[in-house]
Amino acid sequence: MKSRYNYRVYPTSQQKTLLSQLFGCTRVVWNDALNYCQQTKANGETYPGFNHLSKKFLTQAKKNEERNWLKDVSSIPLQQSLKDLDTAFHNFFSSCKGTKKGPKLKSPGFKKRKSNQSARFTKSGFKLRQNKVYLAKIGDLKVVWSRALPSTPSSVTLIKDAADRYFLSFVVEINPQKLPENTESVGIDLGILDFATLSTGEKIKAPKPLKARLKRLRKLQRKLSKKQKGSKRRERARKRVAKLHAKIKDIRTDFLHKFSTRLIRENQTVVLEDLNTAGMVKNRKLSGAISDLGWRTFRNMLEAKAQMYGREFRVISRWEPTSQRCSNCGEIGGKKELSVREWTCLYCGAHHDRDINAAVNIKVAGGHWETLNGRGGKRKTKPNLAAPDEASTTLRTGSIEVVLKESPYLQVGEDVKSQ
Repeated sequence: MKSRYNYRVYPTSQQKTLLSQLFGCTRVVWNDALNYCQQTKANGETYPGFNHLSKKFLTQAKKNEERNWLKDVSSIPLQQSLKDLDTAFHNFFSSCKGTKKGPKLKSPGFKKRKSNQSARFTKSGFKLRQNKVYLAKIGDLKVVWSRALPSTPSSVTLIKDAADRYFLSFVVEINPQKLPENTESVGIDLGILDFATLSTGEKIKAPKPLKARLKRLRKLQRKLSKKQKGSKRRERARKRVAKLHAKIKDIRTDFLHKFSTRLIRENQTVVLEDLNTAGMVKNRKLSGAISDLGWRTFRNMLEAKAQMYGREFRVISRWEPTSQRCSNCGEIGGKKELSVREWTCLYCGAHHDRDINAAVNIKVAGGHWETLNGRGGKRKTKPNLAAPDEASTTLRTGSIEVVLKESPYLQVGEDVKSQ
C-alpha cells in the first residue's frame, strides 16, 4: 500500500533561486504542452500523447533559442510534468465517457506563478543522506525529519506553497498492521454548533480556526487591497495573508487527523451520513461555517484510515430521516425546524436531544441496532399506548416552546364507528 510522508525543508537563498528556476521551467513546459493540446483539439485532430509531447516540448524545445534555458534544470521533473498532464487528460477523457467513477472532471488548466508550485523527482533524481536530501542540479536540502521513512521512497515531490514554505513529499510503500478487532461501533452526526455528535452521547467541539481569526484576516486583506500591484509591499502583504491562511488550514487538518484516528482506533465500525456539502455551501449564511469545519476532508480521512487499519466505514443515504425518527421506538414524527434542539416522541414518550437521537439513528441505519436505554437489540417499531400527557408535547428550544396538538387516538380493540 502506497502512502505519502511529508517533511518541511529549509533551502538556502541560493537554492531558492535554483528552485524558482525549476518551478518556472516545469510550469512553462506544462502550459506550452497544454496550449498545444487545446489547439490540436480545436483543429479537429486527435490527442497527441506523451511521447509526441516529450519530443516536441523537451527534446526539440531545448534546441531553440526561446527555450534553450530548459537545459539549466534537471530533465526529470520536466518529464514528470508532461506525464502528469498526460494522466490528467486521460482522466478527463474517461470522465467524459463515464468509465471513471466519481463526479465529472474538468479539462486540465494552465498553471499560475502565484499558486502552489511543485516538481517531482523519480529515483534517479534524488538521494537520501543522513540529515539532507540531494536533488539533481539543486544540491543538498536541509530536511526536518519529523518521523522516519518506513521504506525506500519511489519518488519525491518538492512543493512550495503560497506562504513560501517548502516541503518534500515522499511516496513510500507501507504495510500497515491491522488493529485488534473489537465489538464497538459508532454513529456520527455532523453539525455546525458541535462538529460531531456520537451515538454514545459525546459531543465534539471543533476549533473553527477561520472564525477565530476572521477579524485579523479581514484586516490583512484590506491592507493588501490598498497596496499597488507589482510592488514589494504588496508582495509582503500577500505573504502575510497566505501565512494566516496556511495556519488556519494546519489547525483544521491537525484536529481532523487526531479525531478521525481516535474514532478508527476505538471502533470496529464507523457510520456517517452522506451530506450534500456542495449544495449546503450554496447557502451564503452557512457556507463560511461549513467550509471552516472540513466535513468532506473528515470523511475522506475516515475512509482512508479504515481501509488502512482494517476497520469498516459505512455511509448511509442523505435521505434517511435521522432527525425525524425516534431512536427508541422507530416511529417518524413531523418535520422539525433547526431551532428545535430537544423534543419528545408522541408515540413512546421518550425525550430526545436532537443531535444524539440523529447519531443513534445513523448507527442503526448502518446496520447496528441500539436503543436509548442501552439494553441493545432491535428497537420496537409499533407504537405503545399513549402516555397521559402525550397529546400535548412540548419541544423546548431555549425560551421558545412549540406545542404540537394530537387528536385522541383509539385504545386497543376500540371500534372507529362507535366514536
